[in-house]
Amino acid sequence: MQQSQTSSERPADIGTDQRTLSAIGGSLLLYFVAKRHKWDSLLLLGGTYLLYRAVTGHCPVSSAWRSAQRHTARSPNINVRTHLIVNKPRAEVYTFLRRFENWPLFMRHLENIDELDSKTSAWRLKLPGIGDVRWEAKILKDDKNTELSWHSVPGASLENTGKIGFSDVPGGGTRLDILLSYRAPAGAIGERLARVLTPSFGEKVKDDVYRLIAYLEHAVV
Repeated sequence: MQQSQTSSERPADIGTDQRTLSAIGGSLLLYFVAKRHKWDSLLLLGGTYLLYRAVTGHCPVSSAWRSAQRHTARSPNINVRTHLIVNKPRAEVYTFLRRFENWPLFMRHLENIDELDSKTSAWRLKLPGIGDVRWEAKILKDDKNTELSWHSVPGASLENTGKIGFSDVPGGGTRLDILLSYRAPAGAIGERLARVLTPSFGEKVKDDVYRLIAYLEHAVV
């Protein structure tokens, strides 16, 4: 049976120069403590720590800092950028999409959206292995029949940004220029979400967006 790797067998995480300086600094501190018979706990601890760095090649402080950086690093965005042509008048399409509670009708990855007031909405989606994820978003820009954008509120369990541009096309249809973005926040919960927010999730969101065409062109809205 293979034995677990000990700390001394792990690759060193500090360079030779740092180990040398640690050995010199640690030795001087311990020499000072012994010579002066001043058993200062901080000096003794500092000297011991530096000698540990020198002998093992490992720095617990650096390791802890790198670990913290990994936990606070922001995960990549899942961005969906596309445009659609819907054979419906622009005002009708805008009115339908402006009511966020309509979105789960065609966006299957969304479980529910509740409009809390004229600018704030509560979103909920279900992710495999995680369950329900909820957050609130606020409208950033609302130009009737022209542009609609929103962003999740600070501290949301899932960062979400969206923007839709509305424009006319010949024949009375509407062109939609769409950006949807999801990003997991920092921290332990964010790490779990990041494992689900993969390119395949982005493809699922894009499929949902294209489902809007069939829904609007065949439904009375």
